[in-house]
Amino acid sequence: MAHLQHTVALAPACEPSTARIGGLSPQRVRRVKQLILERLGESLEVSELAQACALSRSHFSRAFKCSTGVSPQDWIRRQRLARAKLLIQHTDLSLTQISLECGFCDQAHFCHIFTRSEGINPFAWRCQRVRERNNLRSAPALF
Repeated sequence: MAHLQHTVALAPACEPSTARIGGLSPQRVRRVKQLILERLGESLEVSELAQACALSRSHFSRAFKCSTGVSPQDWIRRQRLARAKLLIQHTDLSLTQISLECGFCDQAHFCHIFTRSEGINPFAWRCQRVRERNNLRSAPALF
């Protein structure tokens, strides 16, 4: 599980590579992202993240968005979805277990967010991945 969490941290979703004025320092960005990833399965308030940076909630939210290109809530949601995809693809956990492991309040909320993001529900997404994996195993080698 630690490896999966680390992989998610190394492949953040859609972050700009250029520095922006008014954002968080690189150290603060790393600290906040690490805090989020450590507590991804828990309820996490933006005010807690702001407190970790010794900033007001509103200033932190603006600075985080300036630094990452997305709001703290969106970054957290993207990380939760990325972890959920890894768990769906590489474990046999139920969708209920995955939703709770990734910090969603229940399976229905997880399915709604996943479907809105991916355009397909998580069960169907899992079935697609299993079929793809099976097709790769049964495909003849071309060498």
